[in-house]
Amino acid sequence: MDVTEAIRTRRSVRRYSPEPLEPGTLDALLDAAVQAPSGMNTQPWAFGLVEGADAIRHLGDRAKAHLLASLESGSPLEALRDRLVSPDFNIFYGAPALIVIYVRPAVTAAVDGALAAQNVMLAAHAMGLGTCWIGLAHGFLDSPEAKAEFGVPEDCRVSAPLIAGRPAGPTPPVPRKAPEVLFRR
Repeated sequence: MDVTEAIRTRRSVRRYSPEPLEPGTLDALLDAAVQAPSGMNTQPWAFGLVEGADAIRHLGDRAKAHLLASLESGSPLEALRDRLVSPDFNIFYGAPALIVIYVRPAVTAAVDGALAAQNVMLAAHAMGLGTCWIGLAHGFLDSPEAKAEFGVPEDCRVSAPLIAGRPAGPTPPVPRKAPEVLFRR
């Protein structure tokens, strides 16, 4: 698979088979992450890894509770309240692996973390795996409670919580908007 094909066929996967990833897979994905460019070559990333669908589901339940406790009236996430209170809704979709990309302070840290995340998603796709960026987990994973529990330094910030695993079925493409060109000189 060439890079153009990977870009065009990668999808956010929200249904996973329960089997664990092969040994070495997460290491290969982390190696792909650190190949990303970073502003001034700061390479500000650090990683947290969780394996096992049950452990990840438990973490997801805690993330849902944290999000519900901090949900403000009028928030766009208010529309998700019914899903968030449902014990059947798993924000990590049954994935067997979670990669949390953290970034340390740097001028372009947020972008650098996103570039590392894109490398992980494209590398996983090339390996026949699915991924999905789980924005609903940001708040909990960035909380002092979670950082203390996992030994994450206070100055690290969550950039991208990514789930990974074998897709449980096909993930069809979604329509894409045409590029909006604001200027061309």
